[in-house]
Amino acid sequence: MRTREGGRIVDEAAVIARVRAGEPEAYAELVRAHTGLALRAAAALGAGADAEDVVQQAFFKAYCSLGRFRDGAAFKPWLLSIVANETRNTVRTAVRQRTLAGREAALVEAEPLIPESADPAAAALEVERRTALLTALEGLGQDHRLVVTYRYLLEMDESETAQALGWPRGTVKSRLNRALRKLGRLLPDFEPRERSGDSEDGAGAADVAGLDGLRGRKTRGGGDEHG
Repeated sequence: MRTREGGRIVDEAAVIARVRAGEPEAYAELVRAHTGLALRAAAALGAGADAEDVVQQAFFKAYCSLGRFRDGAAFKPWLLSIVANETRNTVRTAVRQRTLAGREAALVEAEPLIPESADPAAAALEVERRTALLTALEGLGQDHRLVVTYRYLLEMDESETAQALGWPRGTVKSRLNRALRKLGRLLPDFEPRERSGDSEDGAGAADVAGLDGLRGRKTRGGGDEHG
C-alpha cells in the first residue's frame, strides 16, 4: 500500500520491510505520513487533550507489533484500530467524559480542515455545520457514531473502516445505513443524495453521500435518539 506524505508517495510495504530488516529509523516515514490522521481519530473518539499521548503510544505499540503485521495489509486502518483501543483505554482510565466543545476544539487543533485563506463568513458557517454534526453524532449509539466517524470524518473507505473497527464489511454497510437514517432524523435539513462515480462500497445513496448532503446545507441540531 502507498500513502502520501507531503508531496511524495510513501511505499508502506517497503518501509515496513526496511524496519524489519534492521533499519528502525525508516519507521519515522510512517509516523510523518499518518500523524495528522491519527490525531484526528483520537480527538474524534474522545481523547481530547490526551490525543497526542494516545497517538504517541499507538505508534509505539504499532512499531513493537510490526513483526506480526500481515504482509500486503494496509497500514492505516491497522494503526487506527490501535489508536481507537488506546483512546478507549485512556478515557476509561481517566474516568471522565469529554464534552462536545472539547471534541470540536481538539479536532480543529489536531488538523485544521478550513484553510486560513477561506472567507470568514464561509468558515463560520462550516464551523456551525461541523458543530451541528458533532451534536447529532452524540445522539447516536456508540457503534453508529464510530462508523460515521471513520467513514466520513476520517474519510476511510468501507474496507479500511471494516479493518479498523474489526467488523465484517456487511456490518459496516448496514450500521452506516442505519446511522445515516438516524442522522436524517436528528438534523432536519439532512438530505442524503447519491454521489456519481462512487460505487466502491456498492452501497445505496444514503450510504455514500449522506454527509455531503449535510455539509451542503445549513443544519440545525435535533432530538436525542440513541441507537
